[in-house]
Order: sequence, then structure tokens, then C-alpha cells
Amino acid sequence: MGMKTKIALGAVVGIAVIGALSANAGDGDGDAKSDNRTSASAGEKTGGASEAKPAEDKTEDKAEEKTEKKASQAEQFKAFVQKNGTPKEKDAVSHVTKVQGADEQNDILDAADVYTDFTGGIMGEGTGPAKLIASSFADWKDSENGLVTIYDADGELLGNGQF
Repeated sequence: MGMKTKIALGAVVGIAVIGALSANAGDGDGDAKSDNRTSASAGEKTGGASEAKPAEDKTEDKAEEKTEKKASQAEQFKAFVQKNGTPKEKDAVSHVTKVQGADEQNDILDAADVYTDFTGGIMGEGTGPAKLIASSFADWKDSENGLVTIYDADGELLGNGQF
């Protein structure tokens, strides 16, 4: 089988798995509403205020979350590698332009895409650094069943790896 055929077959299988998972996700029988009310009632009965953080801590947590969300996934990834990576990893990751799919994971079928400014596709200069980028990504994010795919500036596949 050719490379394109394998990629297409993988995409079809992935879509089928996602479809099956999403079909099963809506099979609730309506108990969620009663569970939420019960837990809220239990919190009110036990005096839920004793478990709550002071107001100052909540505002600090919200400020930290806002600064984390302001940074794009690519910026967060680059910052992680700048702090923890080797010089070669730092050089490879400096070519990253965009990261997609790293923010939400479910450990079932996690897929992330990393776009770079390399050119030439799988036969170009970016193939070696793509392996370093995939390795660095695996250090940054962890999943039981994750696949990170590295693309060049034209959207051609450079490499992939598990994370």
C-alpha cells in the first residue's frame, strides 16, 4: 500500500471510531439532573462554605487561567521546550507555527497536529527536526493513545509520533 492509501485508511478508521464514541456518549437516562441537585443539596446541608476557597484565591486562580488561555497552544508548547528541551529540540521547535488538538484529550483517540515553516515535504529538510518536535510534544503532553502529526508549510506530512 502506498503512503497516501495508508493515511486515507487511517482517517476512515479514526472517523468510524469517533462516530461510535459520540453515538455512545449520548446514552444517558436522565439521572444527571437528579445527581447534580442531590450533590448541591448535600453541599448546602454540610455548609459548603467551609470547603470553599477564600475570594482572593479564586480571583488569583482565574487570573492564572486567563493568562494560560491567552497563549496559543503553539506558544505554550514553545515555552515548555524552551524551559525543558535540549538545544536541538529548541532549534527544531522554533520552526513551529501552529499547534491544534493539544488542549482537549480523552485518552481514547487523541490526535494533535503541529504545523511548521519547513518546506519540501517528507523529502525536505524538516524530516529530522519533525522527529525532535514529535518527541518534545510527547514530553509536553501525555496520552494513553495519542498521535501527533507534524506538517510542513504546505500542509505536507513530515512525520508523526505517539504521545
